[in-house]
Amino acid sequence: MTAREDIESYLMRSNLSFKSVGDDPEDSLWLVQDPNTQENIVVSLSGPVVVFRVRVMELEGVADRSGLYERLLRLNVSDIVHGCYGIEDDHVVLTAGLFVENLDYNEFQGTVDDMTLALTNHYESLATFRPQGAV
Repeated sequence: MTAREDIESYLMRSNLSFKSVGDDPEDSLWLVQDPNTQENIVVSLSGPVVVFRVRVMELEGVADRSGLYERLLRLNVSDIVHGCYGIEDDHVVLTAGLFVENLDYNEFQGTVDDMTLALTNHYESLATFRPQGAV
């Protein structure tokens, strides 16, 4: 099987809601919906790496950015096994990457589980940094 077929078989086996994205059927991009938060985790095949990423929150309007950054760094070290929080285009993102060469279902599922658990467990903690009224 190709890496794309492997990833699709892992997604089907995991019983997660997902859809392939893009006009070209050969595109290697999927949206996986977290059943708890309803956030979309983007899974993409980029060369020899499967990349997982989800936008967690916007930075616009966050008054205590240094406090938020400290919280994210602490969460990276204590609560996340396969990925990490980072900043991209004025957004906090949660991201992880796995090499395709030796990817197996357990590693794939462990990464998805790690991300969904982080989204669920960290939501309230990170929500305190959002501006009033922001979702």
